[in-house]
Amino acid sequence: MKTIVYADNAATTRLSQKAYERMLPYLSYEYGNASQPYSFARSPKRALKQARETIAECIGALPEEIFFTSCGTESDNWVVEGARKNNMPIVTSSIEHHAMLRPCEQAFKDGCDVVYLSVSCDGLISVAEAKRMMSLPNGLLSVMFANNEIGTIQPVAELAATAHEKGWLFHTDAVQAVGHTPISVHSMGIDMLSASAHKFNGPKGIGFLYLRKGIEWPSLIKGGAQEFGCRAGTENIASIVGMATALEENTAQMNHNMEHLSCLEKRLIDSLNTFGVKYVHNGSDNHIAGNISLSFTEIGGEALMHCLDLKGIIVSTGSACDSKETQISHVLKAVGIDEVLAKGTIRISLGKYNTTEDVDAIAYGIKSVLNR
Repeated sequence: MKTIVYADNAATTRLSQKAYERMLPYLSYEYGNASQPYSFARSPKRALKQARETIAECIGALPEEIFFTSCGTESDNWVVEGARKNNMPIVTSSIEHHAMLRPCEQAFKDGCDVVYLSVSCDGLISVAEAKRMMSLPNGLLSVMFANNEIGTIQPVAELAATAHEKGWLFHTDAVQAVGHTPISVHSMGIDMLSASAHKFNGPKGIGFLYLRKGIEWPSLIKGGAQEFGCRAGTENIASIVGMATALEENTAQMNHNMEHLSCLEKRLIDSLNTFGVKYVHNGSDNHIAGNISLSFTEIGGEALMHCLDLKGIIVSTGSACDSKETQISHVLKAVGIDEVLAKGTIRISLGKYNTTEDVDAIAYGIKSVLNR
């Protein structure tokens, strides 16, 4: 098998070995339905309870505030659809993931008031602007914790406090942040939070929504009485166990991982500078460690991505969800990047399994492509 340098961890991450091993029993002999009352369901039911408790502890929540979903996209859609059903105006940002933007577009078509906040050149929301936009009573402010393309981390606690001053609820799409940066939902004042396991070395096809106790929120998927009657569907026990294991592992290693990724990021940038590579580094200084957005004028981002791919180096031109689109990223447009630079942008997103040899290969690969 061809050796590759994988540097697209914002798109998906390698499954943790520990998570994989914990999942195996529930993919083979512990296959009972956790909702059933007989003894064969006891082990899956116990695993479900323990996973909920583990995830809650990792983000500073209560177990009964964790609702399992199929992915971060479902969690975001659940939040937007609930706001629409509750006749709540929505204020969100112009750089949200499409998992928020597209349901917001539909909510607007259905008669819901939706307002989009602008961002600064480094991708930051103005708390003062958010406060001005929350003019109607009883609404929802939704701002992503960290951007998937440029990594910028928002002032979430301050935004949540501002929303509460206005009598609004605060939701954050934390898909890129959970497992990578410290989060305590209660102390930060977060009312709702979306997460996806495959972004923090868990399995694909599983996520969760944190919903603060006391908030009555309409269900998105109707059917059985699973997830406290709020989200129907037989629980995916194996993936839920894998998600809890991966999150617990990443949370325990978080300080080490953040330091490791910051060192790798610095080494990559220093190497590009030593090689004399001309680029623009997008985003804020306060960003998810290892998420690096670089723009070049000498080559298109897609061409650079494919040239690096031929060298066994995997990077992205932006969000993987937009990999089939050719237009300029809405995030790069929102931060005001020149069209030429925007078209010459790649995203390098490092993960905990990356090494110094990996970033050296990436830097040398970029240099060699540009020189050619």
